[in-house]
Amino acid sequence: MAKKPNAFYAQSGGVTAVINASACGVIEAARKHSDRIGKLYAGRNGILGALTEDLIDTSKESDAAIRALRHTPAGAFGSARYKLKSLEQNRTEYERLIEVFRAHDIRYFFYNGGGDSQDTAHKVSQIGEQLGYPIVCVGVPKTVDNDLPVTDCCPGFGSVAKYVATSIREAAFDVASMAKTSTRVFVLEVMGRHAGWITAACGLAAEKPGQAPHVLLFPEIPFAQEKFLARVDETVKQKGYCVIGVSEGLRDPSGRFLSESGLRDAFGHAQLGGVAPVIANLVREQLGHKYHWAVADYLQRAARHIASKTDVAQAYAMGKAAVEFALRGHNAVMPIIVRTSSRPYAWKVGMVPLAEVANREKMLPRDFITPDGFGITAKCRRYLEPLIAGEDFPPFKNGLPDYVTLRNIAVPKKLKTTFKV
Repeated sequence: MAKKPNAFYAQSGGVTAVINASACGVIEAARKHSDRIGKLYAGRNGILGALTEDLIDTSKESDAAIRALRHTPAGAFGSARYKLKSLEQNRTEYERLIEVFRAHDIRYFFYNGGGDSQDTAHKVSQIGEQLGYPIVCVGVPKTVDNDLPVTDCCPGFGSVAKYVATSIREAAFDVASMAKTSTRVFVLEVMGRHAGWITAACGLAAEKPGQAPHVLLFPEIPFAQEKFLARVDETVKQKGYCVIGVSEGLRDPSGRFLSESGLRDAFGHAQLGGVAPVIANLVREQLGHKYHWAVADYLQRAARHIASKTDVAQAYAMGKAAVEFALRGHNAVMPIIVRTSSRPYAWKVGMVPLAEVANREKMLPRDFITPDGFGITAKCRRYLEPLIAGEDFPPFKNGLPDYVTLRNIAVPKKLKTTFKV
């Protein structure tokens, strides 16, 4: 009997509340097809695990442990912000990947990440063909920013959207109850460097006109200081308080981030230093209102306890579909979510070539933002509402979520050469 080829799975970039649900989908599907896939290895700390031949043998984990990944946040195998160079600039890293894959008879590569990660998976499929090594590469979509093109939404976003909408609604009740003698203006900063999807989700908290949040600041809309201050002052006079949701990627009319620190991250993106205090201080200096600000930061993407049921189901489905696509012979593709109806909400799994999603961003459409630039439209609400629907609580133990920690047993190295990253 011919030896069955192995598979490799890696998590990339910022983790989410449901990326492990995708991992669960990949691993359970691979185990279901054990007649065609030998072992499924995972990269310790994402793609770095492949480059350094630091592989994890997922077959050492029990079915129960893998099943528990579905309700466990963050990256069970470790993730990394590491962008491979282009094939034209430097083939060394890609050749190293093929060297490791060849040594461990890995013929399937599943890369769970955003646009940069899908670009990497696409390039690995190309270099494999150039070097005469058959490797099937399938991307698994993931990003809290919801900025991957083609797919209707992206796993990770629905749960973040549910968290920020809940958090800003709860904070608004707090501020309203104390506004007479305490804080008048509250600012919540959420993720979203270029696309305002998460900021838009804050708007779901306001089901009726006049409810909080009263002002939303999107990266797609240049910040107009005087117009903003006038709206805040008017709201405080009418309501007694004002609640603001703002994207970390808010820009001034010249295109510069309001919170740019001057540093760069591993992907070459501008490092942002926090826009909430900038906005809050502006309100204090220009209007004199007492303020408070908060940054959702890692809490918004780690909050598995309040994950969207829709999001969990879609994350799992994307992982499962990736394996099924690979076994059908599809290469350099990514499963996507196709919305077939909004009310009632219905969706199905589709497929797109990696070339159509690699290094591309989907911005919040202008018709999702109100004409004044400070809120979301009914069309935006119809799009967002199904994505936060349903509860999928993890099991609790002693009053706290009961999450799984895998053993992550290493695969013995086969190569004599090492690779520094």
